[in-house]
Amino acid sequence: MKSLGEASLPALRQLIGWFRDHFLSSNIDHKVCYTVSLDEVTVSRSDNYARIEYKEEGISTTHLPIGPEIDQMSDAEIVKLHNECLRNQGKRAANHKYIAFEVPLGSEQIEYFVPCDQWVPRSDVLRCLLQSDERGRLVIKIDNQKWPAKQFVQLLTTFEGWGMRIEFVPTEEVHRRPVVKVRGS
Repeated sequence: MKSLGEASLPALRQLIGWFRDHFLSSNIDHKVCYTVSLDEVTVSRSDNYARIEYKEEGISTTHLPIGPEIDQMSDAEIVKLHNECLRNQGKRAANHKYIAFEVPLGSEQIEYFVPCDQWVPRSDVLRCLLQSDERGRLVIKIDNQKWPAKQFVQLLTTFEGWGMRIEFVPTEEVHRRPVVKVRGS
C-alpha cells in the first residue's frame, strides 16, 4: 500500500477538485443563479446535459441534467426547465431549517482525512479554547490538542463557501449555546 507521500498527486488533486466543484463554491464572491429569459443566457448541449451560461459576469454556469429528451427541446424549453428548477430549489430552501450537528461531549471533534492529507471537523460545531503558547502566540485547543492559528485556519477550509458564527463564552460554558441578545452600537 502506498503512503500518502507516494500517492499520485494528480489523483489527489483530481479528488480535491471534484469535491470543490461539486460541493463548494470556489469563489465566495460569485453571484447566485436567478430565473432568466432566453436573451439573458446562452444555451448549449453536451450529451444529456444543457449548459446554461449567464451573459452577466460573475454567475456560475449551470450544467442541467435532462436526459435523451434534450434533443427534442428548444432553447426556450430548456430555459423554462432551468427556471422551474431554481424556483423548486427556492421553495425547498424556504421550508428547510438548517440544523448544525455536534458530536457528543467526550467524542473526538476532528479526524485525519487521508485522501486530502489534512485534519477535518467531524461535525458542524467545534468546541475550542483560545490559549497562548510559550512564545505568546495564539493556539486553539480542540480535543486536548493545541493547534497553531495557521493550522486551525487550514482545518476550517473544509467549510469553504459556508458562513461562520463565532460565539465567545467562558471556558466552563464552551459546551453550551449562550443566550444571544442583539444590542445597538
